[in-house]
Amino acid sequence: MSGSEAGQELERFGYTQELRRSLGFRDLLIYGLVFMVPIAPFGIFGSVFSGSGGMIALAYAIGMLAMLFTANSYAQMAKAFPMAGSVYTYAGRGINSMVGFASGWMILLDYVLVPSLLYLIAGIAMNSLLPAIPVWLWLVAFVLLNTAVNYLGIEMTARVNRVMLAAQLVILAIFLVIGIVALAQGKGHGFSFSPLFDSGTFSWPLIFGAVSVAVLSFLGFDGISTLAEENRDSAKAIGRSMVAALLVTGVLFIVQTWVAALLVPDPASLIKDGDAAGTAFYDAARVAGGGWLAVLTAAATAVSWGFANSLVAQAATSRLLYAMARDRQLPAFLGKVHPTRRVPVNATLLVAGVSLALGLYMQSRDDGVTLLSSLVNFGAMTAFLVLHVSVVIHYVIRNRSRNWWKHLVAPVIGFAILGYVVINAKVAAQLLGFVWLGIGLVVLIGLLVAGRRPALAGMTGEEGK
Repeated sequence: MSGSEAGQELERFGYTQELRRSLGFRDLLIYGLVFMVPIAPFGIFGSVFSGSGGMIALAYAIGMLAMLFTANSYAQMAKAFPMAGSVYTYAGRGINSMVGFASGWMILLDYVLVPSLLYLIAGIAMNSLLPAIPVWLWLVAFVLLNTAVNYLGIEMTARVNRVMLAAQLVILAIFLVIGIVALAQGKGHGFSFSPLFDSGTFSWPLIFGAVSVAVLSFLGFDGISTLAEENRDSAKAIGRSMVAALLVTGVLFIVQTWVAALLVPDPASLIKDGDAAGTAFYDAARVAGGGWLAVLTAAATAVSWGFANSLVAQAATSRLLYAMARDRQLPAFLGKVHPTRRVPVNATLLVAGVSLALGLYMQSRDDGVTLLSSLVNFGAMTAFLVLHVSVVIHYVIRNRSRNWWKHLVAPVIGFAILGYVVINAKVAAQLLGFVWLGIGLVVLIGLLVAGRRPALAGMTGEEGK
């Protein structure tokens, strides 16, 4: 379908085309790349390195594989239901509306909290560079800036994305060139395959435990699906841009972490106690090029996480809230679209407020970053599990598809990998994630008692059950 045909298809599902269809494949690809952040491993390098026993490149390779299977499931559901809402829409229409509500609730744990996490990490990084300016002031500045850009419309967001992506790629290229030259000159520990496999420390539970943290760098490719109603090309562009974004960033993640792992000053100590996890990448950059490279990579991390990544995260979250609100599963005021900007204005402002409040609260806690990271990852992984099930039920069971690879084998493999990741996630993440799910179930029961059974527009009674 073309963009205009997709708009007509949207009306067939019971919705009115309110958002502006102005994004092409390139815009979607750039959006996904910026959301994932090509230099995302800079900020969590130490944690993944420590958790993987030094096999950080392997952790990212497995994470990319898992996300590629998930991208396939997203692509299949985006073709079937070309509308905003991400997992909420796909599970609701692929399985039933109540499962859709539960999935939307779990993915909210990712979407609503991830801007707060990004602002917090960026604020801490900027404070380390400019100690005179407190973390909370950086938080306020980043939130106000991103909210203003998103309010101006999706086209403005897309233009800013292009500039930020180019800057990140330049900085990454600088690090890789200097890092590889430094290794060739004998700095660091010399070339080896240990970041990919180390027989002395390898175990599957160890690696998948690290993958549960590493996948934080990949989260964001799914945000492309929330722009389905702003995509001017065919619905297939959504799936293609997801896969392309994952492949590009996955390769970049593996290469940069491999080089950095060979430059870490004291890898044994980092693996053992992880005390230097927060600055591990910058320490590696210092070994390669000196203090200026350490400062450059730290500043790039702060700007990329606090502005570029959180900008698109805020946009994606507002679209998810908009989709749930117009189906009366969240307060109706979140479904309001600005008459000229064509953006979900109230949802955008709410995300800004929640992000600021949570960021200010978490910056006062010693475990703020860890706690938010755990919740974000658990919410995303559990929602992705339901996504894979949605593909099988919608295509194979309901529509008798015989495309066994795309509609059965690939979703089952993706489900198995992510299931193992969730099982090996930290206990704290599992506990807090299930508490959030429990709250969602209570809300769902409340809706049922009030006679407001979750229902998606255009669905018959049988489809919604």
